[in-house]
Amino acid sequence: MDEPRIIVALDVSSTTQALSLASKLNPALCRLKVGKELFTAEGPAFLEKLMHHEFEIFLDLKFHDIPNTVANACKVAAGLGVWMINVHALGGRKMLLAAREALPNKSTKLIAVTLLTSMGNEDLRDIGINTSPQDTVKQLALLVNDCGLDGVVCSPLETNQLRQTIPNHFLLVTPGIRPSDGQLDDQQRVATPTQAIKNGSDYLVIGRPITQAGDPMLALQQISNDIKA
Repeated sequence: MDEPRIIVALDVSSTTQALSLASKLNPALCRLKVGKELFTAEGPAFLEKLMHHEFEIFLDLKFHDIPNTVANACKVAAGLGVWMINVHALGGRKMLLAAREALPNKSTKLIAVTLLTSMGNEDLRDIGINTSPQDTVKQLALLVNDCGLDGVVCSPLETNQLRQTIPNHFLLVTPGIRPSDGQLDDQQRVATPTQAIKNGSDYLVIGRPITQAGDPMLALQQISNDIKA
């Protein structure tokens, strides 16, 4: 895969901050993730500014609602020209199928979030799920694949088992990426970039290790070189 495998998370709240950060990065080495905070603050027009600078965009809004509402939201999001969008796998089969059917030409990749990487065993028990994070992610990923979506968001700790049970064309997008000397912050299920690639990740979502580095472009280049090696 010669395309960029790093997705830099623009977890900021203003156009000024985001464009300043984007100007320090290279679209040949990364894509950009725009999440709820930035999208809520700046709206769809901001995506055009990023795409004008030749960045492909992962619009990370994690749609989770009744099937018709999610289908319409996916259709509108894809119409913005973004590279990838996502929904929550916990929305169930009917919602996942409706999302897939809303994007018939598949020009925008559609993936589903399994479990947030901030969630551990105790968090699952709190919401009535008594299986381990690994087993829950596997069950959800099999459902997502069965519904015809392009892949899932999962932690890098689950990619190895998913690669053994789901076809290779199924994309595994992994947040929770931290350098070996990095802080965990609010993540629980994490791995280093090289560990994640070895485990089978297709794309690595990386935020603070790049965006809060003294030299974001240098940090991006170093991680890119590590995973290529």
